[in-house]
Amino acid sequence: MAIHKLKIFAGRGSRYLAEKIARSYGTEVGDSSVLEFSDGEFQPAYNESIRGCTVFVVQSTFPPTDNLMELMLMIDAARRASAYKVIAVIPYFGWARQDRKDRPRVSIGAKLVANILRASGVDRVMTMDLHADQIQGFFDIPVDHLYASGIFIPYINSLQLEDLSFAAPDMGGAKRVNAYAQYINAPMIVSHKQREKANVVGTMTAIGEVEGRNIIILDDMIDTAGTITKAADMLMEKGAKSVRAAATHPVLSGPAYDRINRSSLQEVIVTDTIPLDCEQDTSKFTVLSVADVFADVMERVHNYKEISSRFIF
Repeated sequence: MAIHKLKIFAGRGSRYLAEKIARSYGTEVGDSSVLEFSDGEFQPAYNESIRGCTVFVVQSTFPPTDNLMELMLMIDAARRASAYKVIAVIPYFGWARQDRKDRPRVSIGAKLVANILRASGVDRVMTMDLHADQIQGFFDIPVDHLYASGIFIPYINSLQLEDLSFAAPDMGGAKRVNAYAQYINAPMIVSHKQREKANVVGTMTAIGEVEGRNIIILDDMIDTAGTITKAADMLMEKGAKSVRAAATHPVLSGPAYDRINRSSLQEVIVTDTIPLDCEQDTSKFTVLSVADVFADVMERVHNYKEISSRFIF
């Protein structure tokens, strides 16, 4: 058993989730505050001693960039306050789509963020459903890459859908969909898309049997919802009984909510790694919490237990 006391703190962007995690763990979120300056600069501070403690800082790095900056400052503050270890719990790891040079003279944002977090003094990173698995290799420290499959699979089973098929919104998601399809023993469909430019989908076709199937489109995130709604409408046109979507991270920027509400999607299943916009119509959304998963893995990491048995796939 660990001899160092565990404490959980939260950045402002993920306080709602940190409170759920702490409740599941059987503790409370630690006392911290943020001093804001009139020019937009801010300075996080811990309002209780963390000397010798294992400190978990919960903060997803969705926009604005302040969320990432606040996480880095909290890591630095914990290190300077003599914490034993500082573990960044990043349910949604932003900048993950920038995992390679896909054209000349561009940055690799995911690698840069990994370098910055390490320079801040973090000892370990815990995240969920990275956009690309290889991002784990961008870090020279342990990375606990968790999966939402353990949350989605029980819910999907509870729907008791007949003639169930899983669909990938693009070729890049085929590996994820294949894992679900094999686990539940259901057919898979792959949507092939051609982009006109970033966040704009051109043409789309489906590979696989669609007619008469209840289809769930799987993805790691929904951003502008252009791909997933176009795929849903295309699948319905080809004779699907119903189309749902399941995505871990509801980024939902720009016209995403309107597109989803106007689309053929019957239901959109997401997690709470990013909060939904309460000012939007969210009637099609079902939100499943990742709090229990993170709380359990945090306890395992803190007490030096294995975590592989926590994963379905």
